[in-house]
Amino acid sequence: MMDGKRGYLAMKTDYSAANELLASDLREIGNSVKKLANHAIRLGGLGFGTSFLKWVASFAAIYLLILDRTNWKTNILTSLLIPYIFLSLPTWLFSLLRGEVGRWIALIAIVLRLFFPRRFPDWLELPAALILLLVVAPGFFADTIRGSIAGVAICLIIGCYLLQEHIRASGGFRNSFTKSSGISNSIGILLLFVYPLWAAIIYVL
Repeated sequence: MMDGKRGYLAMKTDYSAANELLASDLREIGNSVKKLANHAIRLGGLGFGTSFLKWVASFAAIYLLILDRTNWKTNILTSLLIPYIFLSLPTWLFSLLRGEVGRWIALIAIVLRLFFPRRFPDWLELPAALILLLVVAPGFFADTIRGSIAGVAICLIIGCYLLQEHIRASGGFRNSFTKSSGISNSIGILLLFVYPLWAAIIYVL
């Protein structure tokens, strides 16, 4: 009788150990799934944030180009906004302008500039240069530099240069944010930093 009881106790112990091992494995699987879900949500949020901030930064650069051709006529090298837009333009819009649509726009711009120079307005010079850059840029710049840490660094450098030149042209930091003619420009330049700073944080993480 004692041997049977001992066998029963040993079998019960084995079942208990197996159940504990199974429960431990299930807990580990559950924790792994939770971690995976958290990372996926985090990466998805970061990706959405990057895409949204690209739109903000690109529109800010285009806004500054428009100001430069209307009432923001200074000696600041605003042509640097062209490579900034090239590097920060959202992917699907970049692909659209780099394809057939961009080629047709570039062809029309070249024809107007060559054969109808008097009808080609000055304010179209930089937008036409942007389209040409989008169309003819080598794949190394279009596929490798864009979205890399080097592209982010270039955007930051351009933003810093434009900000310090704008402050200098306004007569100081206070004037650049208090004069009615400088506030809109200052806000536009500050918005240039939202995408590269966010992208730099993501690279660090």
